[in-house]
Amino acid sequence: MFKKTVQTPIELSIVIPVYNEEESIRLLYAELKDSLDKLDKNYEIILINDGSKDGTAEILKELSAQDKQLKTINFTRNFGQTAAMSAGFHYAQGDIIVTLDADLQNPPQDIGLLLDEMAKGYDVVSGWRKKRNDPFLSRRLPSMIANSLISKITGVKLHDYGCTLKAYKKDILKDIHLYGEMHRFIPALTSWMGARVAEIPVSHSARKFGTSKYGLNRTFRVILDLINVKFLITYSTRPIQFFGKIGLLSLAGAALSLAGLVGYKLLYGTDMTGNPLLYLAILLILIGVQFITLGLLGEINIRIYH
Repeated sequence: MFKKTVQTPIELSIVIPVYNEEESIRLLYAELKDSLDKLDKNYEIILINDGSKDGTAEILKELSAQDKQLKTINFTRNFGQTAAMSAGFHYAQGDIIVTLDADLQNPPQDIGLLLDEMAKGYDVVSGWRKKRNDPFLSRRLPSMIANSLISKITGVKLHDYGCTLKAYKKDILKDIHLYGEMHRFIPALTSWMGARVAEIPVSHSARKFGTSKYGLNRTFRVILDLINVKFLITYSTRPIQFFGKIGLLSLAGAALSLAGLVGYKLLYGTDMTGNPLLYLAILLILIGVQFITLGLLGEINIRIYH
């Protein structure tokens, strides 16, 4: 008689994007194993090699051959942190998914703190680098401004959207589709879907190896993605309310221009055909019709989607 092997369900998945981290990857792996073994949970570690150009891929291959709990995903080129996280979410099997950077600035020992907070009934727990060890002008100040702006626009108030150390219930991520720089907005997107979001302080250390892969050039991309998130949260199910308002304002401006045009003709006898107000009115009418049409097309698309 053959005994049927019962596979223990995976409770915890650790998802870590990796890019040119050959100096830190072994130490990261050792600290992860030490911290996760103390949690008494069946876990898996998913490391996504985001097109590293150093020896990261070889080290990951070596480590995964020694440990069945370590799984690797290799990208053919650098697609970015959001794509790497999306791939990790797709392959993760755990009921809880924890994301972490590979640079060791957030210690794996804090994973237990996130899980303890999540046990209180939260769906998302975000880390807050309260005592952040990064340069003020180039990293901390832009981050403070961005976090304040994101919190105000999305309505989900967090001190540190940029901290990668976060814990999610897998069910809440299944309908989240990531692209661009959208990974930092996951708490806001999940909150819009009804998730309970919490934030707790976590440790943060100065970078030990290599250099940061992120700079001020990402600020503009984040701003554009923030506009996208605001639109998705507020108008994704009613696009006519966004485009229609702009269209109506444009048509109202056209009406005022036409009224001024007629007033000039009646009061001063001004030639209507050569008046700039006529061209302004025509332009505003065209813009208004286009925006209202965009809103109607958006409503048709939303109706087809649902």
